[in-house]
Amino acid sequence: MTKHQQLLDHIENLSIGEKISVRQIAKDLDVSEGTAYRAIKSAENRGLVSTMSRVGTVRIELKEEHNIQVLTFAEVVNIVDGSILGGRGGLHKTLNKFLIGAMEIDSLAHYVEADSLLIVGDREEAQVLALTRGASVMITGGFEASALVKELADSKDIPLISSTYDTFTIATMINQAIHDRLIKKEIIRAQEVMMGDPLFLHVDDDVAKALELSRKSGHSRFPVVDNKKRVAGIITGRDLVGISPGTPLGRVMTKKTHTVELKTSVAAVAHKMVWQGVEMLPVVENKKLKGVVTREDVIKALQLAQRQPHVQMTYTDNIISQFRSFNEGSTSILKGSMPAVAMDRSGGVSQGALLTVMLEAAAALLRQHGFPDIVPEGISTYFLQPVPPERELEVCARLIDIGRHTGKVDISIDCEGNTVCKAMASVQSLKD
Repeated sequence: MTKHQQLLDHIENLSIGEKISVRQIAKDLDVSEGTAYRAIKSAENRGLVSTMSRVGTVRIELKEEHNIQVLTFAEVVNIVDGSILGGRGGLHKTLNKFLIGAMEIDSLAHYVEADSLLIVGDREEAQVLALTRGASVMITGGFEASALVKELADSKDIPLISSTYDTFTIATMINQAIHDRLIKKEIIRAQEVMMGDPLFLHVDDDVAKALELSRKSGHSRFPVVDNKKRVAGIITGRDLVGISPGTPLGRVMTKKTHTVELKTSVAAVAHKMVWQGVEMLPVVENKKLKGVVTREDVIKALQLAQRQPHVQMTYTDNIISQFRSFNEGSTSILKGSMPAVAMDRSGGVSQGALLTVMLEAAAALLRQHGFPDIVPEGISTYFLQPVPPERELEVCARLIDIGRHTGKVDISIDCEGNTVCKAMASVQSLKD
């Protein structure tokens, strides 16, 4: 086991809520501070620890993917740039809901519950009520807490936090953080669509073994790994043609292998497959093989994502939802107006928003020609006039050329009878 892995194991075995420092880790395990720092950053990337200003680094509970929509109190502290007044031992706990303590104390008692967060000003009675019920307290306006409230928070390991922001700003910041996490949760990643525990070969295996595995499995592509299960190459049926059965795979495999990580989005996997012209990609973690993902897996995932209702609208969803789509002969047309989120600082429609609707029109056109999903290869765009907000736009996509996997589309945007933007897009299809 490497020293780095020993450090990670040591951090993982620490108690939830325990503070961690580079100097202490280096002293306890007799390593350099640089090695300790790298291990702590790696642990932070894995969600084992969280670093907070004015608090330091704390061991936290590892959250599963299905809990991505919740926040720990440690993360709340970072979001609102808060100070910890008490209850540090509970920073790893997760926030289930928050409420604003603007009501009378009798009414407040009906709503405060364990693992919630009460956002309140300098009201000691409300603070004590919340902590007694097992709820964390966020004191707004930068106020301090009394010794009684601090002792209560420490005795129950319930975070007592202070922030200089007002109540409305804090509620908005927490809401935004939850909103962002819900959007991230909807992103389909390689680990969700890959085939786990895939068939693979070793670099020391020979061509005869690869042919036998292909015959038994019906597959023609396999990752090739070294003795530590790190991906060393890819072998395909084409690589084996005319090669002596006793030849080691290390001599005939494709060594410049493209891989993706577990958390790589399916959209990014699709792009890599198209650009590299491959049908299968190994999925790795720390360079070690965890699974494989194929074009068929990617196409199914993208089509499933299009059919699923979104919990939260992304920037693109928000724009496209304002347009209606229809076809006129060989032309696909989108009609609608841009939402406020598409405005730039000058008050006009941003170029990024215009590009979004143009690519959507191109995708709608190519779906008529059997391209279920497209990946942009290149786009030349000409912005002829600034586009005013809240005006009816007509986006037209016309086919220039189409092949088995590629297409070229001419796109224009008209506003009140004037052409304001033109583009020519080259795309590739994911279809087999």
